[in-house]
Amino acid sequence: MIQDVLTLDTVRARVDAKDWEEAVRTAGDLLYRKGVVEERYIDHMVQIVKEIGPYIVLIKGVALAHARPEDGAKAIGLSLVTLKKPICFGNKENDPVNLVFALSAVDNSSHLDLIREMALVFENEQELEQLANCETEEEMLTIIRKVT
Repeated sequence: MIQDVLTLDTVRARVDAKDWEEAVRTAGDLLYRKGVVEERYIDHMVQIVKEIGPYIVLIKGVALAHARPEDGAKAIGLSLVTLKKPICFGNKENDPVNLVFALSAVDNSSHLDLIREMALVFENEQELEQLANCETEEEMLTIIRKVT
């Protein structure tokens, strides 16, 4: 499933973002351009972090931005951006972040298979490091395909 949603139009390598909000918006914009979320979904992803804090930084160096299905999700989707320079989200244990995923789900369960596949990526530190150092989108997809 992850290979169906992470494609050349939903990944970006070496994004130059000035802060966590710009990084999240960039990842969200890939979902918007793919047509799986409404534009307001991006604003909700940012708002959640502002209200609740940087809980989206799941593990060292990796953030998973998302919002509620009713906030403008149209379909299951996933995007990934690697950052040119790591950015602090405010999570003392897992900052700085160099990989930002954005997830769109239309309900509370249909995306669970996708989450399971993402866990395969998250548990492999070597692949995460390789992903963070990719120069091109094609390299990113090659690593994802190898892991999943």
